[in-house]
Amino acid sequence: MIDVETSVGTARVHLHAAGSGKGALVLGHGAGGGVQAPDLVAVTRAAVELGIDVALVEQPYRVLGRRSPPPAPRLDTAWTEVVERLRAEELAGLPLVAGGRSSGARVACRTAGLLRAAGVLCLAFPLEPPSGRASRLAELEAVEVPVLVVQGEHDRFGIPPPAPGRSVVVVGGDHALRKDAGAIAAAARDWLRELFAAA
Repeated sequence: MIDVETSVGTARVHLHAAGSGKGALVLGHGAGGGVQAPDLVAVTRAAVELGIDVALVEQPYRVLGRRSPPPAPRLDTAWTEVVERLRAEELAGLPLVAGGRSSGARVACRTAGLLRAAGVLCLAFPLEPPSGRASRLAELEAVEVPVLVVQGEHDRFGIPPPAPGRSVVVVGGDHALRKDAGAIAAAARDWLRELFAAA
């Protein structure tokens, strides 16, 4: 594990080095969960098998043991500073894909341009808030690089539509994406293989 000091607190990185120099995938967790979520574990294994380094990032509030996330600007700031730090050292010179599950996917979308990500991998993107607030589709549509969304067929937050540059793979299960790790890994593997082959 690597502790990274950010301007909003200490973040923690769990690095899974493949050692091939092919590329890197940086993933964030959901709002109340951690980096041990089944979908994150499945994608990490798939990426490492392809020779892609994976960094799982714990936001500072989770490092402190809190379950409720701070406002989006603080999440984005911590994430950006962690990724830039990894790019300066452990992941230096590697093409980088950003991503995460649920809240972490939103953070990756919002910061993809700033971080010059080669792609964004979204697991269980929370499209429609249950509270009836506005759809978050604009966050996906603002991403200008290839996007993969892996969504459970019974996700209570809905399923984003595919679009040019955005692939959507629907798998068994709900927002937790615990039902079909094999399908999640296969979707990520196929997309990452194609993306890094073109890089």
